[in-house]
Amino acid sequence: MSNYQLGSEYAKQQDQNDALASYRNRFHIPKDKHGKEVIYMTGNSLGLQPRATKDYISQELEDWANLGVTGHTHAKHPWLHYHEFLTENMAKVVGAKPIEVVVMNTLTANLHLMMVSFYKPTPKRYKILIEADAFPSDKYAVESQLRHHGFDPKDGLVLWKARKGEELANYDDLETILEAQGNEIALVMIGGVNYYTGQFFDFKRITQLGHKYGCMVGFDCAHGAGNVKLDLHDSGADFAVWCTYKYLNSGPGSLGGCFVHERHAHNIDLNRFAGWWSHNKETRFKMRDEFDQLPGAEGWQLSNPPILSMAAIRASLDMFAEVGMEKLTKKSKHLTGYFEFLINELNNKSIKIITPSNLEERGCQLSIQVKNADKKLHHQLTEAGLISDWREPDVIRCAPVPLYNSYQDVYELVEKLEEILT
Repeated sequence: MSNYQLGSEYAKQQDQNDALASYRNRFHIPKDKHGKEVIYMTGNSLGLQPRATKDYISQELEDWANLGVTGHTHAKHPWLHYHEFLTENMAKVVGAKPIEVVVMNTLTANLHLMMVSFYKPTPKRYKILIEADAFPSDKYAVESQLRHHGFDPKDGLVLWKARKGEELANYDDLETILEAQGNEIALVMIGGVNYYTGQFFDFKRITQLGHKYGCMVGFDCAHGAGNVKLDLHDSGADFAVWCTYKYLNSGPGSLGGCFVHERHAHNIDLNRFAGWWSHNKETRFKMRDEFDQLPGAEGWQLSNPPILSMAAIRASLDMFAEVGMEKLTKKSKHLTGYFEFLINELNNKSIKIITPSNLEERGCQLSIQVKNADKKLHHQLTEAGLISDWREPDVIRCAPVPLYNSYQDVYELVEKLEEILT
């Protein structure tokens, strides 16, 4: 543990010594009704807009205005292959090889497309295992897949639950489930960083466990991409999906990403839904050729890319490429550790951090449980200029994002929380 100190001078000193401090100026920071910058702690829900985003999108609007359809080949960044401008940088963010990554569609659409290929139920092996408190969208998606294949979700959905009186999932319990039901489970599909507790799961451990019992293994990395080092390739996972509007700062509802491990890259026998953008690039526009599957994650594409959304993603990924996940996560661990230190120093028995204290088992989000609280507390924080995130029944989620949050932000956040709780 770092030697954190109390007092605002320590926060100011840390900001002065922060090698990434200047990146804050490259984002638009929202302001309150008095024109003062708010303390924005909800990058885990919607990342802030990079100042460069407007220019990146404007370039495409200009090319569209001046070139029309010929922009597909003659734009400054030709639209025909625009998704390829994102691949290498996105692969670095999620710890994958370029052939394993593609930016396309949105999160849950991609999850369904992955399950078309990797959820292959039989009468005996048909169950899907997820964590009990998975993000609702994941639960809805896997339940609908079970129904689609003729199975009752009440029977087919296996939940990895936290123990009574605990908030975090335990790996021994996962192993117990797989020992008992592994030969009936077709797919293990876990949220890489749990949205509620902030628990960052051990991908490699889960993948090895799932594969040991013959299950396919996938992860929803919505709360992980751009937040933690995912190391997707080394994890051995069969697939992963994520969004880009949280830690990757690409704008509300923007496109998602997909990872398919390279061992599946050339398997044309994998069942999948196809579209013309998953067809061989060399013959795609001959129109009348038989379908010719692209290798790698690109082979799961359906349609030509939505350029304006991809331009916003490119603006953010270019910044990530400058910084690199190594420096980003280093600051993140120190900044969130400072946040944890200040919360603990309050010695307030009504609050408890439910996020793991182990730095390797969390990202930048801390989930703070407040005894006997309701959403009134969230409104009080908002009135005090702190944009946090409330999750029923009694949890405030705060994510000090290393690209644009400062140590002073964290210091003032805890000060405001203390004032409201006393």
